[in-house]
Amino acid sequence: MSFVAGCDVGSLTSKAVIMNNGRIVSSALMRSKAKPQISAEAVMGDALKKAGISMDDINFCVGTGYGRKNISFVDKTISEIACHGKGARWLVPTAKTIIDIGGQDCKAVRLDQNGSVVKFVANDKCASGTGRFLEVMARLLQVTIDELGKLSKKSNSPITLSSTCTVWAQADIIKYLNSGHKLEDIGAGVNSAMAKRAAILANSVGVEQDIIMTGGVAKNEGVVHDLEKLLGRKIKRTRKADPQTAGAIGAALFATESINGRS
Repeated sequence: MSFVAGCDVGSLTSKAVIMNNGRIVSSALMRSKAKPQISAEAVMGDALKKAGISMDDINFCVGTGYGRKNISFVDKTISEIACHGKGARWLVPTAKTIIDIGGQDCKAVRLDQNGSVVKFVANDKCASGTGRFLEVMARLLQVTIDELGKLSKKSNSPITLSSTCTVWAQADIIKYLNSGHKLEDIGAGVNSAMAKRAAILANSVGVEQDIIMTGGVAKNEGVVHDLEKLLGRKIKRTRKADPQTAGAIGAALFATESINGRS
């Protein structure tokens, strides 16, 4: 069998995907460690173990993510923008707009009919609008990230954060907690603030159907629902794979093209 792999080392999570003939054989996701190389070795080792193979069985491996240049075992590195575009198209073949919310940045990407990147914009200067923002807020509310996403459904009167700055938003939340506001209303306000930041980025690239979200925040239904309302369009869901592994999937697909002589 001809195995290829993609390894995406992000700031908060690292992902690895092993594919054969365009099909996912195994995947792994874990919290990133202090050094990108250690993160890459750990997550790839997990994916290899699940597949029951070794690195010697991998014909080609592509690295992506912020730590891609520190991965020793890859044959090639490709930007996360290109990999997320490729991975998103594999998850939803009709995708034209990608909203990727990672741990430390948020990206909006528009693709053409052939899946090539036409335009993209990223917010990587501030924690607001990123997975890190949700992590901080969830910790403050003493709920898990998964629980935070579900709070929106229980809310009847979401609070409004006066600032999307992580520091000032924390002050707002403490104020709301001390004044007795319901947890679900505060959580819904946090999700809404995140959606507003993502909507601004998405609109700046020109939203076209179909829309897909990638990254860990794609699994937060509260944010996804609010974003749909702000954009006035439905966001495509997929069950083909975890949307958080989109970058690693794209990297593995580029690896497939490399051994097939297409890149």
